[in-house]
Amino acid sequence: MRTPLARVRNLGSSHSGTGDFWRQRVTAVAMTLLIIPVIVVVIMLLGRNQAGAAQILGSLPIAVILLLFIIASVWHMKIGMQVVIEDYVHNEKLKIASVMANNFFCFVVAMASIYAILKLSSGV
Repeated sequence: MRTPLARVRNLGSSHSGTGDFWRQRVTAVAMTLLIIPVIVVVIMLLGRNQAGAAQILGSLPIAVILLLFIIASVWHMKIGMQVVIEDYVHNEKLKIASVMANNFFCFVVAMASIYAILKLSSGV
């Protein structure tokens, strides 16, 4: 038999709060470190035609920087919205539907962003 205190010790309401907390902090640090190179890439792209943009984005280090920034940003967005949904949506069915919609939306945003980068870098 476990007491009510023993059942909740070291666990948040969703039983994964600490993990989400740290993942959100790690993605925030990653975005902070990547924002300067991303801004430099955007400045390099200003005033270029599609062929010039494809040449810049076709570079492996630049593509990796942009892809890492997209992944960190979308993951950070997903975790942040999930926390808001779990905290403020009280109807269980609506909460589950909202979390599923959040996951789907974040996946679509990530895939569309990655597709756009790959499309631009191939020059098509």
